[in-house]
Amino acid sequence: MGGEPGCFFSLDGPLDVGPGAGQMRAGNLSGFHALVQRYGADPRRVLERHDIDPVAFADPDNFIACSAAVSALEDCRARFDAPLFGLELAALQGPDVFGCVAALGRAAPTLRQGLQGIIDYLPVTHSREGELEIVATHVGAELRWRGNGDFATIEQANYQALLLNLKILQMLGGPEFKPTYVELMLNVPPKDLDRIQAAVGCRVNGRRDGNAIGFSASALDRPVPTANRTLFSLLGGYLQRAKAASAATTVERVETYIRGALPSGACTIARCAQKLGSSVRTLQLRLAESGLKFSDLVEKQRVELACAALRDSPASVHEIAAMLGYSEQASFGRAFKRWTGLTPRAYRGAA
Repeated sequence: MGGEPGCFFSLDGPLDVGPGAGQMRAGNLSGFHALVQRYGADPRRVLERHDIDPVAFADPDNFIACSAAVSALEDCRARFDAPLFGLELAALQGPDVFGCVAALGRAAPTLRQGLQGIIDYLPVTHSREGELEIVATHVGAELRWRGNGDFATIEQANYQALLLNLKILQMLGGPEFKPTYVELMLNVPPKDLDRIQAAVGCRVNGRRDGNAIGFSASALDRPVPTANRTLFSLLGGYLQRAKAASAATTVERVETYIRGALPSGACTIARCAQKLGSSVRTLQLRLAESGLKFSDLVEKQRVELACAALRDSPASVHEIAAMLGYSEQASFGRAFKRWTGLTPRAYRGAA
């Protein structure tokens, strides 16, 4: 199992469920409630209007539809007469909206390595619907971004991405980091230009062929103030394995959810569906296509985790029962004997 005794997860264990096509972490809209309330509106009603479940939205690691998220931003722009709503949202956010890849970036030795790590693993943990790249130019360096398909020119999503990408660069580059210019595909109205330039601290040019933040190329090799080579190596290896497994089937993604949720005692198909950005009915149908039910997969994972724990871990039978979501050791013992024909202690003794 790896890690500390009694733990099912470690940096050697499975990563949490990743995003599917057309999904993003709900954390990408962190601060949304506060900003909508600032405009005197009910954020729950805004979310529901765009088919975003407020309960699922409350967990930043759940996934929501990208199309629903960007339509919610555009709706707020129109309803609140807030032409820079996406920028205002990003002002309330930090790089941690991107989850564990932000931790990877902070631990990197240099700005270049931190950026590359974020570029490589953002699609694995956050969303597949956007792309980042570092490009060397004749005058310096650029961090470029674009959305896929219909997301490429969504106004508020690009305003949000602009400020969040700048915050990533400032996190990695330290207090000395300064952008030299910004280029946007958007046709920025003159009345909004001054506010955007004040927010980013440099010249902003609209109606360009792509989106980019320009900066000095020498900054790429600048040490990251919070560098931690050991953590960078551990997180990098962990995320590399997750990237290799990112094409997982629905069954594999459900199994990953179950392994992580069992110790909480709240391993349910409803929570799993929320995590995967699906309805319970849709998830049931997808599992049925493989001839499976959610309860089948829960039992399979319990058997595998119990056997591994009894064989490889010094944890007590009571502790293992609790980690598998059993409130009583006796219940676990009966289930284990049904699975294997042995009591937990007999299995451990024979292993």
